[in-house]
Amino acid sequence: MRIGIVCYPTFGGSGVLATELGKALANKGHQVHFITYQQPVRLNMFVPNIFYHEVQVPTYPLFDYPPYETALASTLVDVIKNNHLQLLHVHYAIPHASAAYMAKQILAQDGIDIPVVTTLHGTDITLVGKDKTYAPVVAFSINQSDAITAVSQNLCQETYNTFKIHKSIEVIHNFVDVERFSRKPIDAFKKVIAPNGERILLHASNFRKVKRVQDVVLIFNEVNKRIPSKLLFVGDGPERAVAEDLSRRLGICDDIRFVGKQEQMEDILAIADLFLLTSEYESFGLAALEAMAAGVPVVSTNAGGLPEVIVEGVTGYMGNVGDVDSMSEKAISILQDDATLETFRKGASAHAKQFDIHNIVPLYEELYEKFLVKAAV
Repeated sequence: MRIGIVCYPTFGGSGVLATELGKALANKGHQVHFITYQQPVRLNMFVPNIFYHEVQVPTYPLFDYPPYETALASTLVDVIKNNHLQLLHVHYAIPHASAAYMAKQILAQDGIDIPVVTTLHGTDITLVGKDKTYAPVVAFSINQSDAITAVSQNLCQETYNTFKIHKSIEVIHNFVDVERFSRKPIDAFKKVIAPNGERILLHASNFRKVKRVQDVVLIFNEVNKRIPSKLLFVGDGPERAVAEDLSRRLGICDDIRFVGKQEQMEDILAIADLFLLTSEYESFGLAALEAMAAGVPVVSTNAGGLPEVIVEGVTGYMGNVGDVDSMSEKAISILQDDATLETFRKGASAHAKQFDIHNIVPLYEELYEKFLVKAAV
């Protein structure tokens, strides 16, 4: 198959999933074309069947804001024509689904029918999509897609609750490359972070308000009082300063490291003992799944799609949003001794295999083939 993938090229879950999907499809022999404004962060090595097309957005004095959606639609038309693409898979509704619809209509005038699959990832529905500025376009674009998928049952239901969607939404869960995350810890790296054998707690996100990073600091503070520990913050964003300020006020900043954005999460997760995810909402929780694939148990909130990922008492524990005391106690119970921690490690690793890339990618292939068969007929 010749497939076009449109996504955000950033560290967010939608961009990560789209890139990993494209790489997996290419490894299976499909020709994959990424179309976006810069090279995706996870597209960091040469893969023979992968092509990257940069969307150029010219700037003119007339425009206060560069018209990216229009530039993207035009680029899609050119890439589809020049490379004879058979299907377009767009990730995140805004503005990718609407740009794909525009490109589809332009191509139809030349007798070219390009099926469009739209995958919904979370904030495109639960946050941005609910804004009245965008809502009518989001709903229209989703309904005009030939197929719609969502990364969790929770997000599927949220979409139906938010918009008048007239088509069925197929749930295809996020996935993880279990083999990639099955790394042995680098001892030298671990000793730098925890020189005295302290437990290592980890949080990774884009540091938006919805992630409630201050709760991560508060949980760590309670854990550290009873179990010598270190905390690694991976990522960056608007709430990083809040977390840094809180750690200083609590007097625990020497036990916390902010390491910024990192691409090789598998090496960092390999040295972690517990992953903290305190979000107000997660459509799925890809970061938690990656942690589990690395054998790292998770303590998280029970918000959104997280209960579809985490098995209470097996892969970790969940608590109500903002219930720092409960999540602290649960974290301590996991970390209290090596035997308990090892049991949770095995539980996390075993459960993550259900979401292995080799189990999920064929579901997308099966979906694509439905439209290619129709086109052949």
